[in-house]
Amino acid sequence: MDNSPLQVLTVPTAPYPDQRPGTSGLRKKVFVFQSRRNYLHNFIQSIFSSIDLRDRQGSTVVVGGDGRFFNRTAIEVIVQMAAANGVGRLIVGHHGIMSTPAISCVIRKYKAICGIILTASHNPGGANGDFGIKFNTANGGPAQEDVTNRIFQISRTIEEFAICPRLRVDLTTLGKQSFDLENKFKPFKVDVVDSVESYANLLRNVFDFAALKELLSGQNHIRIRLDAMHGVMGPYVRRILCEELGCPANSAINCVPLEDFGGQHPDPNLTYAADLVDSMRDGEYDLGAAFDADGERNMILGKHGFFVTPSDSLAVIADNIFCIPYFQHTGVTGFARSMPTSAALDRVAKATKIELYETPTGWKYFGNLMDAGRLSLCGEESFGTGGDHIREKDGLWAVLAWLSILATRKQSVEDVLRGHWLKYGRNYFTRYDYENVDIDAACEMMEDLEIMISDKSFAKQRFAVEDKIYQVEKADSFEYTDPVDLTISRNQGLRIIFSDGSRVIFRLSGTGSEGATVRIYIDSYEREHVFEDTQVMLAPLATIALKISQLHHRTGRKGPSVIT
Repeated sequence: MDNSPLQVLTVPTAPYPDQRPGTSGLRKKVFVFQSRRNYLHNFIQSIFSSIDLRDRQGSTVVVGGDGRFFNRTAIEVIVQMAAANGVGRLIVGHHGIMSTPAISCVIRKYKAICGIILTASHNPGGANGDFGIKFNTANGGPAQEDVTNRIFQISRTIEEFAICPRLRVDLTTLGKQSFDLENKFKPFKVDVVDSVESYANLLRNVFDFAALKELLSGQNHIRIRLDAMHGVMGPYVRRILCEELGCPANSAINCVPLEDFGGQHPDPNLTYAADLVDSMRDGEYDLGAAFDADGERNMILGKHGFFVTPSDSLAVIADNIFCIPYFQHTGVTGFARSMPTSAALDRVAKATKIELYETPTGWKYFGNLMDAGRLSLCGEESFGTGGDHIREKDGLWAVLAWLSILATRKQSVEDVLRGHWLKYGRNYFTRYDYENVDIDAACEMMEDLEIMISDKSFAKQRFAVEDKIYQVEKADSFEYTDPVDLTISRNQGLRIIFSDGSRVIFRLSGTGSEGATVRIYIDSYEREHVFEDTQVMLAPLATIALKISQLHHRTGRKGPSVIT
């Protein structure tokens, strides 16, 4: 057996023009990574080159993914390139699998310089699906825009990458592995770690596990149904909810991580989590929850499939935040929501006199506020909720937050939410997704729409639909000034705000791998009529949104791909 030091090579390469990270990293179809020579290598080298060599030398980096197709191949390359680029220690999830919240936790726990997350989140997997690479910084959260811009600029001029091609890591065996490299004084170390334990230990310090165990397996226990959608969350659900908190094993479904997520779309909403929705209808279960591929997102259902919108979920957790022991100890410094998320949270913040922040879409904006001690709880309408225990949205944390509320309030999910509406009024909210739209058509529509709403004559314009009249109060392209570092983020969505507080928002999503996704968000507040059908209540505003944008005509679409 050859025990000589492993050779580090410098390999010539040529740049690609399309490696600009989006809202959640670089996402492309798998075949792009497979068919374009050194496409993966270029982007990984651009990440390492964006870090000062002095910071890189001997540093710790965390790597893991959601288990989708190409995950193992990518990890092998990342390990080889990390060694060649001076990283001293790599912490990798067992079998290369680790949830995004767990990676954030591990980065913070071991004071790693960064983390590389292999996920395309809620996008489809498999050989014909999507693959993604996300870069998180030392705070455990998504890289800020100046960092991703630097990575992109490097990727456009890259000429070579460093790699140790003979280095092979056994991801199936827990423990430490050590490798001697040419011209390196210290060996390169790889720790293959239990993907669940560090994260589970963090949650034990956030929630009252004894109270949750009583709720889930005590004498008067409730029944829950959890759908991991064949993503990364299966092992976490089984270990934490079933083995530790006492849920029956058959409470958890689709818990084996699969490279193609069982052929399903791992997006926890009413359209794609149909298995869960169907299983909740007969009233056998008191709470249902689904998770996306990498464990960031969650959907909450009550008995008989009673749907809790992510906006309402965030507001309810905020109103009951001291049901969670962690916040009893730390206190609450602030709430935040992304701009398209409904204003339900705003009403709780006002009543509790807690500071509220409205940010662009993207968890990185929340991270800055958390690091400055200004934010405790935040969320997005896109099924993401989280606290300041880590710097990522956290699906399982949200489910445990809801279970903590049920344990304290001794009420059903539906009763908790209906009581919330009676107390605060209700923000009716919906989102229409038009997926894989022609990029040029989508951009032209948004440009024309911005010109229209920016015209002074648009302000105070009135729209009549059936017996309702809506008058424009304000219309703009949302921009955000970060109160911590004063950086300005422009062009974050087009807003039309009416005199009654209703909002229509248009935005191009940055999480797809091909084409464009046009999103229309509709948010309308009602103080009295809180138990009506959402789509009926929002139909007039939907009509106005489609009329103003001419979306169906401009994109050739007859209707949305998904309604949430």
